[in-house]
Amino acid sequence: MGKRVLMIIAHSNFRDEELLETKKVLEDAGCTVRVASTDTVPARGMFGAFVKPDMTLDRVTVDNYDAVIFVGGSGAEVYFNNPTAHLLAREAWEKKKVLGAICIAPCILANAGLLKGKTATVWDGRYVEILTKKGASYTGRNVEIDGKIVTANGPESAEEFGKAIVKALS
Repeated sequence: MGKRVLMIIAHSNFRDEELLETKKVLEDAGCTVRVASTDTVPARGMFGAFVKPDMTLDRVTVDNYDAVIFVGGSGAEVYFNNPTAHLLAREAWEKKKVLGAICIAPCILANAGLLKGKTATVWDGRYVEILTKKGASYTGRNVEIDGKIVTANGPESAEEFGKAIVKALS
């Protein structure tokens, strides 16, 4: 496939499966995957996975990627109102890149103003309210594709999320 994908994780408490299973699907499809976070020392997942990010968010060049994906887990809340994360998401959208978010991470896209008038899904509870208040049409499905925006509702959807991103890239 030859596509380049950036996955953005929280430096602590990213959801292991949402990074690792999605990344495997993407790599198995021939994508090159890089990981970004707020620091380049090893990041820790909620269930103990350690991943060394390739770069910090402020070093990301969106033009170098075909897709930008935000990984969930409780730590993803650090990006809900993060100007750098919002800037990256908006730039990816403006440059017609595939933009993805899983678990609670669709709230990052909503807060960046990118889900207004879009169908999307998210982990349940108060996160649904964040999406709908920002103008998204919440579906409750495991994975939702609206144009070049792909959202998923949680770790059990990680593999399907990866496949949807591959489809959106092709």
